[in-house]
Amino acid sequence: MANINKSRMKIYVLDNGTLRMDKNLMIANSNQATIDDPNAPNEMIEFPIYTVFIDHPEAKILFDTACNPESMANEDHEGRWGPNIQKAFPYSATEECYLPNRLEQIGVDPKEVDYVVASHLHLDHAGCLEYFTNALVIVHDDELNGTMQMYARNQKEGAYIWADIDAWIKNELSWRTIKPYEDDLELVEGIRVLNFGSGHVWGMIGLEIKSEELGTLILASDAIYTKDSMEPTLKPPGIIYDSIGWARSVEKIKKMAKEKNADIWFGHDGEQFEGFRKSTEGYYE
Repeated sequence: MANINKSRMKIYVLDNGTLRMDKNLMIANSNQATIDDPNAPNEMIEFPIYTVFIDHPEAKILFDTACNPESMANEDHEGRWGPNIQKAFPYSATEECYLPNRLEQIGVDPKEVDYVVASHLHLDHAGCLEYFTNALVIVHDDELNGTMQMYARNQKEGAYIWADIDAWIKNELSWRTIKPYEDDLELVEGIRVLNFGSGHVWGMIGLEIKSEELGTLILASDAIYTKDSMEPTLKPPGIIYDSIGWARSVEKIKKMAKEKNADIWFGHDGEQFEGFRKSTEGYYE
């Protein structure tokens, strides 16, 4: 296979701010009460929100879309997220961190993006989908089905944001869903869509990227929150739909990484994120 496309690929890591939440939601039972410590305190932890933009000769591809700039309340509006969600998952970002602005900094208009790969549709991964009106949005079929049912039932508290979904519908986004039986689909040369199945949510997908500089990458998103989620033993998150499916997907990703000598990029690993070359510093090839 020729390497001309891969050698020209540019991979940008976009810093989109931070989120905070109870550590028990990141790794279940992190602060468990015992008879020796019956009032063990909970702990709010902060972790990065980031997206990955790939400027490929065949297409412009975005992996996830972070939080919507209007998620939190300010002097001008109440915020898209409900008050309980704002308190439980406070989002912090300067204006330069908002996804449309990060893209503008590298000379990209959201309307130029060809594919948006949505790992799942939680508030911190799908908040800006509405901007990509010319893109094909790729998402797990089960995930889209479950999300639209929540919208239809007018459920406005939870990790799927009603106002975000409403904007997707009004902006008439184009969707391509990955069926449960589909996996390892080539998007463009050197980039494949991976099906992780149910676990953290109804249906997770990721990307495999083969680059000249970094070798093979697996973008796992929240299929694996952090390195601590899987090493030395599996530690499931507190936010989970299918615990057996979660363990199965983690083992699948670990096996794939070993077989392909690939690096795993986790969904919210602060230490790993610190080591990334951010879009403000350059890009990977």
